[in-house]
Amino acid sequence: MGDLFETYPATAGVAKGAYDEMFSAPGKVRPLYKKIHETLAGMTQEELRGRTDALASSYLAQGVTFDFAGEERPFPLDAVPRVIDKAEWNVLDGGIKQRVKVLEAFLADIYGPQNCIRDGVIPAALVASSAHFHRAAYGIDPANGVRIQVSGIDLIRDEVGTWRVLEDNVRVPSGVSYVISNRRVMAQTLPELFQQMRIQPVGEYPNKLLAALRAAAPSGVDDPVVVVLTPGIYNSAYFEHTLLARLMGLELVEGRDLFCTGGKVYMRTTAGPRRVDVIYRRVDDEFLDPLAFRADSVLGPPGLLTAARLGNVTLANAVGNGVADDKLVYTYMPDLTKYFLGEEPIIENVKTWRLEERASLEEVLDRLDELVVKPVDGSGGKGLVVGPRADKKELDDLRKRLVKDPRGWIAQPVIQFSTIPTLVEDGLRPRHADLRPFAVNDGNDIWVLPGGLTRVALPEGELVVNSSQGGGSKDTWVIGVERTPAKAKIATNSNVSSVVASQTSGDSGFTRQQEQQQQEICQSDKEAPQNA
Repeated sequence: MGDLFETYPATAGVAKGAYDEMFSAPGKVRPLYKKIHETLAGMTQEELRGRTDALASSYLAQGVTFDFAGEERPFPLDAVPRVIDKAEWNVLDGGIKQRVKVLEAFLADIYGPQNCIRDGVIPAALVASSAHFHRAAYGIDPANGVRIQVSGIDLIRDEVGTWRVLEDNVRVPSGVSYVISNRRVMAQTLPELFQQMRIQPVGEYPNKLLAALRAAAPSGVDDPVVVVLTPGIYNSAYFEHTLLARLMGLELVEGRDLFCTGGKVYMRTTAGPRRVDVIYRRVDDEFLDPLAFRADSVLGPPGLLTAARLGNVTLANAVGNGVADDKLVYTYMPDLTKYFLGEEPIIENVKTWRLEERASLEEVLDRLDELVVKPVDGSGGKGLVVGPRADKKELDDLRKRLVKDPRGWIAQPVIQFSTIPTLVEDGLRPRHADLRPFAVNDGNDIWVLPGGLTRVALPEGELVVNSSQGGGSKDTWVIGVERTPAKAKIATNSNVSSVVASQTSGDSGFTRQQEQQQQEICQSDKEAPQNA
């Protein structure tokens, strides 16, 4: 074993009680990570750090950056991937699809007949008091019934290795650009592993998203004009907006590029106005239409919601989806799953206290120093308080806020997210991580991107993984059977390029890759001695 892992088991105490994804016990590598461990253990820390520095340089050159404390930085990508077995992924895939179906049914009901309220499944006051329940969206029925074209369902692995849903993101979930970019640079950085392991590619995502957007076009539109609406260059996710628009071959527009007349939406072009049928919007609800929401917004054209209500344009994702992101609604998801689907949740929630219930509030107030308390409409880790790490003043201030506004908060136990070896200044150390798989719904099928975005908390012992809070990311590999090691190819410039293309090109397809790999395995079997 090289020097990379020599001190790793000894440092695992910083994440005491956590499930480590690579090691089942000190020095005992889980079978799924054996090949990765062998490859990395053969490197020195300087060699791995050199590859990691190359990742950062590549990202900086490509503009794959984010804003941290007012400073533009390359998005941190760690060279040690996260690996998920195909059988385990199949369970997650089914659980995510089930989750999306329930969320779709809930939103259609809430902005329609509201049967789940009348039947007592969820309180009316809870829905009505949600900051993201918009009456302006009531009665807007999508052409193909889809309100959630794109979703990001955040998952964690708890102390015993069980996957749980941490939260739902069905407004304008971001991060998929990092999945695609991570895969491209990782295939360049560790091509030997991509040639030895059967890793499902991620390049199909733009094609799937484009198909879902086109399928959402208003009735009677055979060849829809689809655009990507961005707030502009100063938005923290602008890189993602540009990347997706380019990969889908769509126009990237800002609010000033669109106008509404006669209940329809048009795009300004050099050849004159052009009708727009579908808008993949990366602008928050409150800024979409100054006539319906904030009057001072210039990020969307006046009259946009009227056009949507008339059925002349489709907004993806739909306006008002944020009510399903409400962390208090999250606590009702098991009940909603039974109500709408007649099923038990495949992936369970994290235990959560509803603070508007008096008994729960009293218990949480007594245990503030033991629990994690979150604002129900928060994102990016903002407003979150980890009780065991908060000082007395923070807890006292929190106590007053909870008593004043119990509806605005939930509480959860402190869960030690699973850890993955991560290269930091001191070498490879265990760091906590979550997972955001992305699902695309075209109305006929829900497709889940294999893997998703693994976000990792870089400070020691930190549980907040968001990049805005100093977190980074890892490439996430969904793998099946390894290729025959004896016949693994040595990486050259030419086949490195083919590896990158097979992993990130939408027209490569996993089926074709499987067939090619299977042919190579069969050929290897033919060449191998029959008595071996």
